[in-house]
Amino acid sequence: MWKKHEKIETNVVLMAVLTLITVSIGGLVEIVPLFTIETTIEEVDGVRPYTPLELEGRNIYIREGCYNCHSQMVRPFRDEVERYGHYSLAAESMYDHPFQWGSKRTGPDLARVGGKYSDEWHVAHLIKPQDVVPESIMPPYPHLLARSIDGTYIADHLKANVAVGVPYSAEMIESARDDLVAQADPDGDHDALLARYPKAAVGDFDGDPSKLSEMDALVAYLQILGRMVDFTDIQTEDILQ
Repeated sequence: MWKKHEKIETNVVLMAVLTLITVSIGGLVEIVPLFTIETTIEEVDGVRPYTPLELEGRNIYIREGCYNCHSQMVRPFRDEVERYGHYSLAAESMYDHPFQWGSKRTGPDLARVGGKYSDEWHVAHLIKPQDVVPESIMPPYPHLLARSIDGTYIADHLKANVAVGVPYSAEMIESARDDLVAQADPDGDHDALLARYPKAAVGDFDGDPSKLSEMDALVAYLQILGRMVDFTDIQTEDILQ
């Protein structure tokens, strides 16, 4: 056996050929099975595309650079699960383009922030963060209240998402502007909206029902984060083992 190994180890060409064969076999074993499945992301009940207003809010979140300080990824570590809740699932971000995963945090992770605070808290926090978190170094965003949204191009935005695989239906696209307005209107048609987008938060988010602002959109987006999937049947002990 030693003599056989010695022959391989002293012959550079033979060593290179055998190494190439070994690496090729290993690569094929890992890669070929992937071509037999439609997706590597396991679908999870509850995950849906964003509402038009949530999608607008997500655009604002990215535009304002919120992702530079806040990740949306709870890692499967004991300290993170105990602080934030169930670790993030790939399926939760399957309709995010681009996704907001990461581990760089100046502020807390926001993957599970939906429903944790009231709309009023989010508005106050965005207007002047230090009023609710005195030690915060987050800059203020009061201009979001002054900027209105008219939803002129929201249907086109849904169509663009369809092009990259987000399953918006023809009905969702046709009703996009109406759904955008209705979600932030206390007297809007919430039944139709919720039939298309379960668990969507509805109502006047920014405290001013007379107009639809960027603040409405951003708060609506924050309030859905982590709320689509129901983790109540999963025991924390199972996560931490």
